[in-house]
Amino acid sequence: MDVLHDRCAALDVSKRDVKVCLRTPGARRNQRHTEVRTYSTMTNPLLAMRDWLVAEQVTLVVMEATGDYWRSPYYLLEDALNVVLINARQAKALPGRKTDVADSVWLAQLAECGLLRASFVPPEPIRQLRDLTRYRSVLTAERTREASRLEKELEDAGIKLSIVASDILGVSGRAMLEALIAGERDANILADMARGRMRPKIPDLVQAMIGRFGEHHAFLCRMHLDRIDALTRDITTLSTRIGELMAPFHDVLRRLDTIPGVNQQVAEVIIAETGADMSRFPTPGHLASWAGVCPGNHESGGRRKSGKTRKGDHWLTAALGVAVLASGRGKDTYLAAQYARFIRRLGNKQKAIVAVEHSMLTSIWHMLSNGTDHQDLGGDYFLRRDPDRERRRAITALNKLGYTVTLNPIQTAA
Repeated sequence: MDVLHDRCAALDVSKRDVKVCLRTPGARRNQRHTEVRTYSTMTNPLLAMRDWLVAEQVTLVVMEATGDYWRSPYYLLEDALNVVLINARQAKALPGRKTDVADSVWLAQLAECGLLRASFVPPEPIRQLRDLTRYRSVLTAERTREASRLEKELEDAGIKLSIVASDILGVSGRAMLEALIAGERDANILADMARGRMRPKIPDLVQAMIGRFGEHHAFLCRMHLDRIDALTRDITTLSTRIGELMAPFHDVLRRLDTIPGVNQQVAEVIIAETGADMSRFPTPGHLASWAGVCPGNHESGGRRKSGKTRKGDHWLTAALGVAVLASGRGKDTYLAAQYARFIRRLGNKQKAIVAVEHSMLTSIWHMLSNGTDHQDLGGDYFLRRDPDRERRRAITALNKLGYTVTLNPIQTAA
């Protein structure tokens, strides 16, 4: 196989050290010289490794994306050398030959022949945004879990507040919980703390607040509420910091906000994960494949087997899933109509979400590539596209219900 990179290196990174395999031209024609060295993953040894590779005039350095251990070597090398991060699935070692040294040699052999595909690594400002948005997502999920623990504690005490109030941490629910913790046990007094739209539910609240809430429950509920408040403060702090770093992307945020279901937080995640630079993705299909929201390819013997989606950016797909569910609750939008259509056809909510995520990413690619706002096709798009099909479907459904249908076109006024 032809050698495309005469002087290349491959790194096998672990927590403690990194094995570096250097491949250079040998003394004779068609001969390759291999040298393997081991460096610690601390900063000074990594700098020494960089100086060695620069002195050897290396034109390509490859490394596997191993957990988070690749970050330190990559960040120190990216300013001085051409560094490529690859997915470990593309460079699996042969069975029975699995050692760190063997991995680095195998990577170098693949790299010198151009058989490895680079993974997307955004520039430093986008990496910082990723850290912030991902941590905010983690804290938001933890706050949700803490609220679930609080609700379980109330269930243990026989307090059925969650049956009457959709949000037990709303203004009314929080006032009742604070009073319970403070020692109030009169259900009528507790129910009278309801505000706004909760006032008509006072009779139900009186029944819901009768239980066996004791000192033990008060102690744990106090801890849950304090933890929720602390998480809320941290999330607010992160959102403020993210807003500051999002200043250069003001126009992109505004464009993404025109997509039904996409709010500011979802738009911020989209920018942080994709970098808002669609030039890295040649087509919308490349973006969807990278995100992991398109069918996989698995064909053998002329038969197509499972087409399950590949692993992708789960931070991005999680945010898009929230946007899809929000858009699905809307009316008179293309995404809502498409979501309902996929639910009918596929009979699977998760598959429908993935399909609409694909459409949403396709729109995002075109919007950010062309600098345009979202152009909604309308909730009646599928009806306008093939009215005969919709007519036949409606007639078939009525026939199954036992009706005979006669169609009379509406006469429009001249």
